[in-house]
Amino acid sequence: MKKKEETEDKTNECNHELKVEIPADEVSKEFEKTLKSFINSAKIKGFRPGRAPKDVVKNMYYSEIKESLINSLAPEVIKKELNKLKVVPVTPPVITDVSFEDGNPLKLTAHYELWPEFKLPEYKKIKIEKKIKSVSDKDVNKSLEELRERSAQYIPVEKRGVAENDYVMIKVKGKDTKTKKFLPTEKTYVLAGHADNEKSLNENLMGMKANEEKKFVVNYEKNHPNKKIAGKEVEYSLLVTSVKEKKLPEINDEFAKEIGKFESLKDLKAEIKKEMSNAKENSTKRETSDEIIQKIADKINFMLPESIVQQETLTNLRRFQESRPNQKFNKEEIKKIQEDGRKNAERNIKNHLILNKIAEKENLEVSEAEITEELKEIAKANNVSLPKVVDSVNKTGKKQELKQNLVLKKTVDFLVENAIIE
Repeated sequence: MKKKEETEDKTNECNHELKVEIPADEVSKEFEKTLKSFINSAKIKGFRPGRAPKDVVKNMYYSEIKESLINSLAPEVIKKELNKLKVVPVTPPVITDVSFEDGNPLKLTAHYELWPEFKLPEYKKIKIEKKIKSVSDKDVNKSLEELRERSAQYIPVEKRGVAENDYVMIKVKGKDTKTKKFLPTEKTYVLAGHADNEKSLNENLMGMKANEEKKFVVNYEKNHPNKKIAGKEVEYSLLVTSVKEKKLPEINDEFAKEIGKFESLKDLKAEIKKEMSNAKENSTKRETSDEIIQKIADKINFMLPESIVQQETLTNLRRFQESRPNQKFNKEEIKKIQEDGRKNAERNIKNHLILNKIAEKENLEVSEAEITEELKEIAKANNVSLPKVVDSVNKTGKKQELKQNLVLKKTVDFLVENAIIE
């Protein structure tokens, strides 16, 4: 068996080729074996199964026999040759330039990608400016107000008309005054006076009582974002179905007791400050570690496997799309989103490679005990039992991924601990 590896592609140091030649006798042996299998299974008119002449089957199914032969021989041969080279491709090799004729060797080329080789720069004692993020009383009070807003009640109003911040159920029917065509009837809740409402709706809604109906006309500009009504005069029929008044609770000890297991408002404020301090501490640590990794990455330049970059880019774009399921984008915005998705993919892959190399150099590993502790945290965060989490991780084969993430986390902690923060 002959094989040789050509010089690497100059456009990308991750791309490699492996030219393989499988001896004729081995190919002929496999061909006869494959042909026999086709003879046994082929359904040819005029012949019973397994009784068709060899030449007839060969002529009828030659391309299929050839494909089956290559699929049978090539992967194992390529695997053995790569093992001899002591390399592990990033993704399965792609076979091209197949040359096959009866009685001759099978020649083919395998294209594969490898992770890039690179040297680490100095990664200890990276100088970083200290980031100070304290929690003020103003921050705590703002959080309290948000809690208060979430605890608001909406009480039905009967004696007065709609006022600002009332929660109003309305039914709106529009008609084009020129064509006399009706627009789709809308039945929805609105917050009276809210900036997102149309100005004409806010103006006409104020003062209306439950079960009251009003008509008004709106002339829309030609450049209105809603093309269905742009440049049209629309007559609306507005019916108020119900009106509810927003009632905010008093921020006192009773409020604290209703929010959670707090004896007083003081206890609630203390818990809010603690949670906010932890969040800001984690945010500061994350920003510091990102800055350290970026400073290391800026000193290294290497190519990345294109197939992995494309996979990561698609994952980023899918996540972005899922986070905005109903949002529409123009061509320029889509192009920018795609470019940003690729840049983020390249940065993430490069950072992972750097962290993995540092972890390897520093012999940073995680024990079974550390994995168990992480599983306990996952169980606690999701309010499920530890055995259930362990079973899920084992069934989905995610243990190695979890272990790898913990190693990366430990590596980041190592870099922060060894940085000079001034």
